[in-house]
Amino acid sequence: MKKIVFGLNDKEKSFLSILESHKRIIYKVANTYCFDKSDCDDLIQEIILQVWKTFENFNSKFKWSTWIYRIAINTSISFYRKNKTRKENTVRLNPILELPNNHDEISLEDNNFSLLKRFIRELKEIDRALILLHLEGLNSKEIANVIDTTQTNVTTKISRIKKKLKLRFDNHNKK
Repeated sequence: MKKIVFGLNDKEKSFLSILESHKRIIYKVANTYCFDKSDCDDLIQEIILQVWKTFENFNSKFKWSTWIYRIAINTSISFYRKNKTRKENTVRLNPILELPNNHDEISLEDNNFSLLKRFIRELKEIDRALILLHLEGLNSKEIANVIDTTQTNVTTKISRIKKKLKLRFDNHNKK
């Protein structure tokens, strides 16, 4: 069944089509930078807004996915920094009333995956972006285009990040 959308111009239709085709990128990046659902929802909305604001400036020498990754990561880093500052300055009135965050629960069957997610979240913002793109299967040239750096720099940093994550797993398993 095809969706019928009334009153949209060609730009809006194109935007919605591209957004639908690449929404997985937006969700994946947002989930990498946010620790709770409400922040994640806010970040997704902010990314979509930034994609819309820059939609007409798309550079056709890049793929849509590269362009959306770049916007999503840059928006996420800014959001993360702003949100981190806000949370550091927030006073918790009653921690007893806080509900458990199911988003961060760790079950036995996916313990390594949960640990990997936790270790990735503890990385610096740019390192987090690099490893996310690497895990998404982008090659070093594509990653370099997304984060606007050299391919050599990407390869070197990803190698260092992998070593850092392996060390974290090794240290965790020794406990």
